[in-house]
Amino acid sequence: MAETVEPDPQDQAPQLVPLNAIFADDFVQILVPVTTADTIREVAAAVAHHVEGKRVRAQDAEKVVFHQGRRLAPELTVAEAGIGPLDHVRVEYDLREGAR
Repeated sequence: MAETVEPDPQDQAPQLVPLNAIFADDFVQILVPVTTADTIREVAAAVAHHVEGKRVRAQDAEKVVFHQGRRLAPELTVAEAGIGPLDHVRVEYDLREGAR
């Protein structure tokens, strides 16, 4: 009997992952399309693109992403972070002392 090997997620083509997202102090939740290959830094930028400077004042600070109560490392991909379709993410400015 042949052993089946699960394909490595890194070897698969990126998949679309629509996210429910809220940015900083915005009052509107938005639907943002990203892919499984996007980094968390790219997710933060994609969410900010729709809100920053429009409904929320732009700040000169790094953006951080939270998913299920945990802060995600910016270099992780959406797949590595375990974010699935229609999951909720929150993007905030990193205003900690010395965060820039």
